Formats: sequence, C-alpha cells, structure tokens
Amino acid sequence: MVLVIIKYTALALAFLIAIIGHEIMHGLVAKYYGDDTASKEGRLSINPLKHIDPFGSIVFPLVLFLSQKLAGVESPIVFGWAKPVPVNVFKVVERGGYIGAFNVSIAGVAYNLVIALIASSLLGFFADPSGIVSAFLYMLMLYLVVVNVILAVFNMFPIPPLDGANAVKYLALQFKWYEIAKFYNKIEPYGMIILMIVLFTPISDYLFYPAHLLIYKLIGY
Repeated sequence: MVLVIIKYTALALAFLIAIIGHEIMHGLVAKYYGDDTASKEGRLSINPLKHIDPFGSIVFPLVLFLSQKLAGVESPIVFGWAKPVPVNVFKVVERGGYIGAFNVSIAGVAYNLVIALIASSLLGFFADPSGIVSAFLYMLMLYLVVVNVILAVFNMFPIPPLDGANAVKYLALQFKWYEIAKFYNKIEPYGMIILMIVLFTPISDYLFYPAHLLIYKLIGY
C-alpha cells in the first residue's frame, strides 16, 4: 500500500512539474520578445491553481489512465495539458519575427526535454532505494523522464492546437511557404477532433514510437 501511494504521488508531482513548467516557459520566452501578457495575468507563477485545466489536467489524464488499466496495460501512458498561457503573437512577431514566434512555440517542449535529461542523469543516485524518501525520489525521477518525454513528443505532433502545428506554421511564414500556413489556419477549428481521432486509434502507436525510443535510451527499459 505504501509503495502504491509513493508511486502515484510521484506520478502526480511529475505530471504537475511537466505541464506547469511547459506553460511557464511559453510565457517566459514570449516575455523575452516583448509580450508580457502572461506576466500581467499572473501565469508565470508556479501555483498549480493558475494552470490547471479541468479537462486537460484532470479529466483526460484520468480517463486515459483508467481506460488503459481496464485494457490490461501494465504501465499506462499518462499525459495531458495545462491551461495554455496567453501569448500575444503579434507582439512577439513585431520584435522577434516569425523565428521569435517559433521559439515561443517550442519553448515548452525544450523545457520538457531538459527536465527529462536532468532527471535521467539523477536516476542512478536513487537506483537502490533504502527507505521511503529514496524510493519516492527514485519514482519521481523515473516519472519525470517518462512524463516529460511523452509530453514533449505529444506536443510536437503537427496537429492544431499543439506546439508542433504552431512551430510548423511560423516556420512556413518565415520561409514564405504561405500555402502551408493557410492550410493550418483552415484546419485549426477541427484540430481537437483530429487530435482525439489520432489519440484513440492505432495511429497513436506510431506517433508515440519516438517517445518510447527516447525513454528507453534515457532509463534503459
């Protein structure tokens, strides 16, 4: 029972660190380019209540977790999202161009990958837990790797409203590939429908393959 509590407490904390830090990084990079919208709205705070999205942070991860458990998956993949940090992309583009907007788009993913790398480097220090604290820290480092990698790969799917779609659109505008940008503007209203179809069909197995590969490289299994 104690191990179960440790496991899911570590998972919940890793999840919060991943999604909250992801959104704060969008706001911080936008602020660097002259957009202080997130700062003014108090969204650069680490207070979870400022970032929790009822559906993306609670309902969706819980449904995903339970559905995988019911399907007999031993190690369910848990991910979700926080409430998006507000960004005035026009201010960002005015100062940093479309490359600035691209940097804002990938800031959260970069954060997740850095946290995964740091957690991976610390994992060995707790590989032989001798007590509750060390067991908790081991599970926390493990889940920081897994959750952050999955969140990074998930967000790089080129499907609106994910970061990958925004990154592709701003790169397209930078290089004057206007047809690509127009395509993304056109499908944006249907992005969540497309995303749900992808996530709950076998297509997701292929899209998450890079995540499984990276997790294996970082933790060895």
